[in-house]
Amino acid sequence: MAHLTKPRLLLFAFGDFAFNLYWQSVMLFLLFYYSDALSLPIGVAAAVYTVASVWDGLANFVAGIIVDRRQSSLKFGALIAAGAVPLGLTFVLAYAPPAAPGMLGIIGVLVAHLLFRTAYAAVNVPYLAMSARISPDARDRAFVAGVRMLFGTAAAVAVALGTVPIGSWLTGSSGPHAYFAAALISAILGSGILVLVGMTYREQVAAERPPPPNLTETLTSLARNRAFIALNAAMIAMIVAVTVLGKSVLYYFKYVLDDFEAGQVALASINAVGAIAIALWMVAGRYFGLRTLWLAATAAAMLGLAVFAVSDVRTPIAMQAFLVGMQVVIVGLHFTFWAMLPNTIEFGEQATGLHVEGAVFGVAALLQRIAIGIATVILGWSYASSGYVANTAQSANMLTSMRVTVTVVPLLFLGLSAVAMLFNPIGRQPGRAAVTPVEPSAA
Repeated sequence: MAHLTKPRLLLFAFGDFAFNLYWQSVMLFLLFYYSDALSLPIGVAAAVYTVASVWDGLANFVAGIIVDRRQSSLKFGALIAAGAVPLGLTFVLAYAPPAAPGMLGIIGVLVAHLLFRTAYAAVNVPYLAMSARISPDARDRAFVAGVRMLFGTAAAVAVALGTVPIGSWLTGSSGPHAYFAAALISAILGSGILVLVGMTYREQVAAERPPPPNLTETLTSLARNRAFIALNAAMIAMIVAVTVLGKSVLYYFKYVLDDFEAGQVALASINAVGAIAIALWMVAGRYFGLRTLWLAATAAAMLGLAVFAVSDVRTPIAMQAFLVGMQVVIVGLHFTFWAMLPNTIEFGEQATGLHVEGAVFGVAALLQRIAIGIATVILGWSYASSGYVANTAQSANMLTSMRVTVTVVPLLFLGLSAVAMLFNPIGRQPGRAAVTPVEPSAA
């Protein structure tokens, strides 16, 4: 099998820039778009977002099972290229203002969001599964994970800085149509990149593997995979923590600090500094075990939250500095997760004799989306119970609730994440996989 060069690995990783044009927009702006641009009640907005997030997880799981069932016949590159256009179209639809008022409009918003999540899963899960097949070397896979995050970071900066300004420039407003116009630009760019990545991808000779297991065998294999269970338990808690913090940013800057534009700059700044942090975490991963990196990152994040909790942050600059520091450690957690996840496939194969790729990424995506939904429910319930009303001055009780939500919830879940990672049997050694890698069937 031909050895993959760094340019080939880089070209594959470039697909994450496109995916993050979509994903970062959904993570950073879509809930805020629902509540403050469409003026949906925060509880309704959170419910729509949560239902779509859970649906996304189920779609990812189904896509993962299909990948495993048809691992020898699927043409991953062609699949990504073909799915790029429907993905872009449904993304634009998700930002389309409702065509009808009241409940019909809300149903339309939900259906559009569900269509986008379905299209995203259909393209993204095969792409993620390919990251386990891109190289038999755990270092190459860690390199791809890190570079993907660099591309994702670049996309996040572009989304944070460009969504409202570009949309406002194109439409002359800052309302729903501005977000729709920005979504159209992102869709054109994202679909073009994915078509390029898909068309330039070349299959290698498939490795000999036994027939894929059935669903019961697959789930049993994952349930017996201690590395997979521990890693994903840690991930769920981490995602709840960072999602609550991340989705609070625009609200906090707009209502607590009275500076919405500074909030957009903060979102861009934290993602920009994340690019530098990713490189540092990649280097650290070669000298320390990945599990050690996770524990160090959670400890640093909890310390930062504790300092914020006892401080009186009242200026945009101080809040931006806090978020930048938090982002440095948060990207370490994301990098560690994606670097460790492919290794759980090999650990599970040695433990159970079954090789499952798509299901690993599909179930991981399902759990991630459920965690995002849990975080959104927590945020929506906290705000709604404290009397949140969009585009008005918030009560003192509401402002206090925002501050408590930003600190207490992430602290609790980061602590749970660290506990879960202590039970992970892999990732303790630096610079190589914890188990012997198997031959990938595609690259």
